[in-house]
Amino acid sequence: MTTTTPTVASSSTASRWERFRDSYLLYSFKRDLIAQLSLAVFIVMVACAVLAPWLAPMNPYDLAQIDILASELPPFWVDGSDPAYVMGTDAQGRDLLSTILYGLRVSLIIGFGAVAMQATLGVCFGLLAGYLGGRVDAFLMRLADIQLSFSTLMVAIVVGALFKAIFGGATFSAYAVPLLVLIIGLAEWPQYARTVRASVLAEKGKEYVDAARVMGLRSRRIMFRHILPNTLSPIFVISTVQVANAIISEAALSFLGLGMPETQPSLGSLIKSGFDYIQSGSWWITLIPGLVLVVLVLVINLLGDWLRDVLNPRLYKG
Repeated sequence: MTTTTPTVASSSTASRWERFRDSYLLYSFKRDLIAQLSLAVFIVMVACAVLAPWLAPMNPYDLAQIDILASELPPFWVDGSDPAYVMGTDAQGRDLLSTILYGLRVSLIIGFGAVAMQATLGVCFGLLAGYLGGRVDAFLMRLADIQLSFSTLMVAIVVGALFKAIFGGATFSAYAVPLLVLIIGLAEWPQYARTVRASVLAEKGKEYVDAARVMGLRSRRIMFRHILPNTLSPIFVISTVQVANAIISEAALSFLGLGMPETQPSLGSLIKSGFDYIQSGSWWITLIPGLVLVVLVLVINLLGDWLRDVLNPRLYKG
């Protein structure tokens, strides 16, 4: 027993690696330069966000490191800059490079957190609607239709305003990150629910589902252990697009004053904080975080487009 178990494990690991190495996913990635560049840029941006406390020249949350007399200094390539501030400073005297690194981390946390919540709610509701059908299906899908009749930003604005009115501005600012995850997550779950429901309707009539019912397996196990794994491809594709949408939603809400406060930098709050100073010539406070946001959303969307093409067999031209 002690000699065969490691052999079986190593053989299983090797077979998984061989399947991945010979998969069309890796083959397509090696041949797609745009996907490679997008993934490289995305990894660099995520690494910068994770390592922000070590990479940033200063901590924008530490008031002792902020010099108000050094506010609105331009980047190093503009006359009047300070070598200590490579990308300049904002209106509060914070180093713009540091606030971008910390703000990038906040935006990514909100983006991935909101998508995790959307996927959890949407997948559960989609599985229930597609598998159980009847009144459950009708109720959940009508609920999704009602929510889809409003724009995501409108739903987020209404929910965000209610949270701010109920808990107050100070409490909302203190718990802005989890509240934004909750707000954006509640606004986008129907996208997952409708997609998963369609996949479940296509899967539940197949033989392996009938065999599971004959074996006496519970509905919950059939849904999550047998049907759900066969619906993961569209979920992965939607998730990549929804991360970008969640980051944009956070930026829009912050710009409207319903997102991250200016004292807690995110890409959206940085753009908002510098918008009032564009007329005075301090364009870098808004432009540089805006360019970072554009690049982040662009690479995520490009990766989503590539993943959609790879996972959709109808688009494969062999």
